[in-house]
Amino acid sequence: MSGGSVANLTALAAARHIRLQDNMQGAVVYCSDQTHSSIERGLQVMGFNPTQLRKLLSDNAYRLPLPDLRRAVAEDRAAEKTPFCVIANAGTTNTGAVDPLPELAEFCHEEGLWLHADGAYGAPAVLYDKGRVLLEGLGDVDSLSLDPHKWLFQPYEIGCVLVRKTHWLKETFHILPEYLKDIAKGEEEINFCDYGIQLTRSFRALKLWMSLNIFGIEAFRTAVARGFALAELAEETLRKSASWQVVTAAQMGIVTFRFVREGWTPTKLDAINQHIVDEMIANGFAMISTTSLRGRIVLRLCTINPRTTEEDVRETIRRLESFGHYLSSQQ
Repeated sequence: MSGGSVANLTALAAARHIRLQDNMQGAVVYCSDQTHSSIERGLQVMGFNPTQLRKLLSDNAYRLPLPDLRRAVAEDRAAEKTPFCVIANAGTTNTGAVDPLPELAEFCHEEGLWLHADGAYGAPAVLYDKGRVLLEGLGDVDSLSLDPHKWLFQPYEIGCVLVRKTHWLKETFHILPEYLKDIAKGEEEINFCDYGIQLTRSFRALKLWMSLNIFGIEAFRTAVARGFALAELAEETLRKSASWQVVTAAQMGIVTFRFVREGWTPTKLDAINQHIVDEMIANGFAMISTTSLRGRIVLRLCTINPRTTEEDVRETIRRLESFGHYLSSQQ
């Protein structure tokens, strides 16, 4: 696919067709408040009303809470709505959190719900032992999206969607106009227009295939492991300083944290954390971003670039802390 967004859209289209036979009236999709915006956009493109997406408040680990999901599905069934799909996160963009995949798979099987896992960021972490543990249950979902331009280090335009049964995609997308009948000669012929939105498309998978053949799977496994290790190093470095609060521990190559000052209001701390990132971007040494967790601005460090060194991580934190001290002295 062209990216993770279209991979998610393709999976959702299959879920709608297989579970609803394209009758969207009263249908409901469930996700957490940490789910990527491409899910909401994809549902809108497909014609779902915004009220048909139920965003549930994530738990203290920023995961989709199963008890709340059970309650929401029961409420909607009682209201004569049609629950049909649950979106699980296999590594959120914000914090790297992984939803409880085994429990969600069991629940969805019991309830007859489609379980889609958005693994655009985190799914490739199954290459590494720690990632495989975090992603236990990933093989039990009905569909999975991943985006190799992230943790498989590829250029853009290489999204991927996997579904449990191949015929689900063909049932969803196969249309045979008269001007294409000459190419429909047998089941052995693979026409990708039967498996997604595009009729004509480039050979996007070639770059990943070549990378795997040239570098080997062990090189990718080592790079993923290094992403984990650098995030853990960042967390360890942050915890040694009283200037930082670690908001979410290192997981899946991501750590979030916040510059703190005793006696400062949360709003004032929000402002200085935003200014720290602005200063770092202007400085140009490293790219770091902010995000919002529980309404508060936090700094987010994602350490998956295979060229990043341990010294790069330490120096980035040192500079961030220096910016923080300077800016707070000006208040």
